[in-house]
Amino acid sequence: MATIAAIFKRELRSYFATPIGYVFIVVFLVLCAYATFETGGFFEARQASLRAFFRYFPYIYLVVIPAISMRLWSEELSRGTVELLFTLPVKMSHAILGKFLAAWAFFGIALALTFPMVVTVNRLGDPDPGPIIAGYLGAFLMAGMYLAICLFCSAMCKNQVISFIAGFIVCVLFVLAGLPESVEFFAG
Repeated sequence: MATIAAIFKRELRSYFATPIGYVFIVVFLVLCAYATFETGGFFEARQASLRAFFRYFPYIYLVVIPAISMRLWSEELSRGTVELLFTLPVKMSHAILGKFLAAWAFFGIALALTFPMVVTVNRLGDPDPGPIIAGYLGAFLMAGMYLAICLFCSAMCKNQVISFIAGFIVCVLFVLAGLPESVEFFAG
Protein backbone atom coordinates (compact mmCIF):
# COMPACT_ATOMS: atom_id res chain seq x y z
CA MET A 1 0.00 0.00 0.00
CA ALA A 2 2.89 2.36 0.68
CA THR A 3 4.22 1.82 -2.85
CA ILE A 4 0.84 2.72 -4.35
CA ALA A 5 0.75 5.88 -2.24
CA ALA A 6 4.31 6.82 -3.26
CA ILE A 7 3.57 6.39 -6.97
CA PHE A 8 0.24 8.19 -6.56
CA LYS A 9 1.93 11.20 -4.94
CA ARG A 10 4.70 11.29 -7.53
CA GLU A 11 2.31 11.18 -10.48
CA LEU A 12 -0.19 13.64 -9.02
CA ARG A 13 2.62 16.07 -8.21
CA SER A 14 3.91 15.77 -11.77
CA TYR A 15 0.60 17.09 -13.13
CA PHE A 16 0.98 20.30 -11.15
CA ALA A 17 4.77 20.64 -11.54
CA THR A 18 4.40 22.07 -15.04
CA PRO A 19 1.79 24.37 -16.57
CA ILE A 20 0.46 21.48 -18.67
CA GLY A 21 -1.79 20.25 -15.86
CA TYR A 22 -3.29 23.68 -15.42
CA VAL A 23 -3.81 24.00 -19.16
CA PHE A 24 -5.71 20.68 -19.20
CA ILE A 25 -7.96 21.88 -16.40
CA VAL A 26 -8.67 25.20 -18.12
CA VAL A 27 -9.37 23.51 -21.45
CA PHE A 28 -11.75 21.08 -19.73
CA LEU A 29 -13.60 23.89 -17.95
CA VAL A 30 -13.88 25.96 -21.14
CA LEU A 31 -15.17 22.97 -23.11
CA CYS A 32 -17.74 22.22 -20.40
CA ALA A 33 -18.95 25.83 -20.32
CA TYR A 34 -19.12 26.06 -24.09
CA ALA A 35 -20.97 22.74 -24.43
CA THR A 36 -23.43 23.71 -21.71
CA PHE A 37 -24.25 27.29 -22.58
CA GLU A 38 -23.66 27.49 -26.34
CA THR A 39 -24.21 24.02 -27.76
CA GLY A 40 -26.49 22.58 -25.08
CA GLY A 41 -28.98 25.45 -25.07
CA PHE A 42 -28.91 25.86 -21.30
CA PHE A 43 -30.85 29.13 -21.23
CA GLU A 44 -33.18 28.22 -24.10
CA ALA A 45 -34.44 25.20 -22.14
CA ARG A 46 -35.85 27.52 -19.43
CA GLN A 47 -35.37 24.76 -16.88
CA ALA A 48 -33.07 24.64 -13.84
CA SER A 49 -31.31 21.44 -14.85
CA LEU A 50 -27.78 20.28 -15.57
CA ARG A 51 -28.93 17.94 -18.34
CA ALA A 52 -27.18 20.10 -20.96
CA PHE A 53 -24.04 20.04 -18.83
CA PHE A 54 -23.82 16.25 -18.50
CA ARG A 55 -24.99 15.46 -22.05
CA TYR A 56 -21.70 16.37 -23.71
CA PHE A 57 -19.30 14.75 -21.24
CA PRO A 58 -18.64 11.62 -23.36
CA TYR A 59 -17.52 13.87 -26.23
CA ILE A 60 -15.47 16.23 -24.07
CA TYR A 61 -13.74 13.23 -22.50
CA LEU A 62 -12.66 12.08 -25.96
CA VAL A 63 -10.18 14.94 -26.07
CA VAL A 64 -9.34 15.60 -22.43
CA ILE A 65 -8.84 12.10 -21.01
CA PRO A 66 -6.37 10.85 -23.66
CA ALA A 67 -4.42 14.07 -23.17
CA ILE A 68 -4.25 13.50 -19.42
CA SER A 69 -3.21 9.87 -19.67
CA MET A 70 -0.98 9.84 -22.75
CA ARG A 71 2.23 10.41 -20.79
CA LEU A 72 1.66 7.97 -17.93
CA TRP A 73 3.40 4.92 -19.38
CA SER A 74 4.66 6.14 -22.75
CA GLU A 75 6.94 8.66 -21.06
CA GLU A 76 8.38 5.92 -18.84
CA LEU A 77 8.90 3.71 -21.90
CA SER A 78 10.54 6.39 -24.06
CA ARG A 79 12.88 7.58 -21.29
CA GLY A 80 13.79 4.06 -20.26
CA THR A 81 12.76 4.66 -16.64
CA VAL A 82 10.26 1.80 -16.67
CA GLU A 83 13.12 -0.66 -16.14
CA LEU A 84 14.31 1.37 -13.17
CA LEU A 85 10.77 1.46 -11.77
CA PHE A 86 10.42 -2.31 -11.91
CA THR A 87 13.85 -2.98 -10.41
CA LEU A 88 12.58 -1.30 -7.27
CA PRO A 89 10.51 -3.39 -4.86
CA VAL A 90 7.30 -2.39 -6.63
CA LYS A 91 4.74 -4.82 -7.93
CA MET A 92 3.44 -4.10 -11.41
CA SER A 93 -0.12 -3.95 -10.10
CA HIS A 94 0.91 -1.32 -7.55
CA ALA A 95 2.53 0.82 -10.24
CA ILE A 96 -0.51 0.54 -12.50
CA LEU A 97 -2.92 1.31 -9.68
CA GLY A 98 -0.85 4.25 -8.43
CA LYS A 99 -0.67 5.84 -11.87
CA PHE A 100 -4.36 5.22 -12.54
CA LEU A 101 -5.48 6.66 -9.21
CA ALA A 102 -3.28 9.73 -9.67
CA ALA A 103 -4.77 10.47 -13.10
CA TRP A 104 -8.28 9.82 -11.77
CA ALA A 105 -7.68 12.13 -8.79
CA PHE A 106 -6.34 14.82 -11.12
CA PHE A 107 -9.46 14.56 -13.23
CA GLY A 108 -11.58 14.53 -10.08
CA ILE A 109 -10.07 17.90 -9.18
CA ALA A 110 -10.94 19.21 -12.63
CA LEU A 111 -14.48 17.87 -12.29
CA ALA A 112 -14.84 19.43 -8.85
CA LEU A 113 -13.93 22.79 -10.37
CA THR A 114 -17.16 22.65 -12.41
CA PHE A 115 -19.09 23.19 -9.19
CA PRO A 116 -20.01 26.78 -10.20
CA MET A 117 -22.43 25.15 -12.67
CA VAL A 118 -24.33 23.73 -9.70
CA VAL A 119 -24.34 27.15 -8.04
CA THR A 120 -25.64 28.71 -11.27
CA VAL A 121 -28.48 26.22 -11.53
CA ASN A 122 -29.39 26.71 -7.87
CA ARG A 123 -29.49 30.48 -8.36
CA LEU A 124 -31.76 30.15 -11.40
CA GLY A 125 -34.20 27.67 -9.89
CA ASP A 126 -34.77 24.90 -7.39
CA PRO A 127 -33.35 21.72 -8.96
CA ASP A 128 -33.53 18.27 -7.44
CA PRO A 129 -30.08 17.45 -5.96
CA GLY A 130 -30.42 13.70 -6.64
CA PRO A 131 -29.87 13.85 -10.41
CA ILE A 132 -27.02 16.33 -9.95
CA ILE A 133 -25.20 14.07 -7.49
CA ALA A 134 -25.84 11.03 -9.68
CA GLY A 135 -24.65 12.95 -12.74
CA TYR A 136 -21.38 13.89 -11.06
CA LEU A 137 -20.87 10.34 -9.82
CA GLY A 138 -21.56 8.98 -13.30
CA ALA A 139 -19.22 11.54 -14.87
CA PHE A 140 -16.46 10.57 -12.43
CA LEU A 141 -16.95 6.84 -13.07
CA MET A 142 -17.07 7.39 -16.84
CA ALA A 143 -13.78 9.27 -16.57
CA GLY A 144 -12.33 6.23 -14.79
CA MET A 145 -13.43 4.01 -17.65
CA TYR A 146 -11.89 6.34 -20.24
CA LEU A 147 -8.70 6.54 -18.16
CA ALA A 148 -8.40 2.75 -17.96
CA ILE A 149 -8.65 2.50 -21.75
CA CYS A 150 -6.18 5.32 -22.34
CA LEU A 151 -3.78 3.97 -19.71
CA PHE A 152 -3.70 0.70 -21.62
CA CYS A 153 -3.01 2.58 -24.87
CA SER A 154 -0.24 4.53 -23.14
CA ALA A 155 1.37 1.28 -22.01
CA MET A 156 1.31 -0.04 -25.59
CA CYS A 157 3.03 3.00 -27.16
CA LYS A 158 6.41 4.62 -26.63
CA ASN A 159 5.34 7.86 -28.30
CA GLN A 160 2.95 10.14 -26.42
CA VAL A 161 1.25 11.40 -29.58
CA ILE A 162 0.58 7.86 -30.79
CA SER A 163 -0.71 7.04 -27.30
CA PHE A 164 -3.10 10.00 -27.50
CA ILE A 165 -4.35 9.00 -30.95
CA ALA A 166 -4.78 5.34 -29.98
CA GLY A 167 -6.68 6.25 -26.82
CA PHE A 168 -8.84 8.68 -28.77
CA ILE A 169 -9.69 6.11 -31.44
CA VAL A 170 -10.57 3.34 -28.97
CA CYS A 171 -12.74 5.71 -26.92
CA VAL A 172 -14.47 6.96 -30.09
CA LEU A 173 -15.31 3.36 -30.97
CA PHE A 174 -16.92 2.87 -27.56
CA VAL A 175 -18.89 6.12 -27.86
CA LEU A 176 -20.06 5.23 -31.35
CA ALA A 177 -21.07 1.75 -30.18
CA GLY A 178 -23.45 3.33 -27.66
CA LEU A 179 -25.23 5.64 -30.09
CA PRO A 180 -28.83 4.67 -30.92
CA GLU A 181 -28.01 4.46 -34.64
CA SER A 182 -25.24 1.92 -33.99
CA VAL A 183 -27.42 -0.13 -31.67
CA GLU A 184 -30.21 -0.22 -34.27
CA PHE A 185 -27.75 -1.17 -37.01
CA PHE A 186 -26.33 -4.11 -35.07
CA ALA A 187 -29.72 -5.16 -33.69
CA GLY A 188 -31.14 -5.43 -37.20
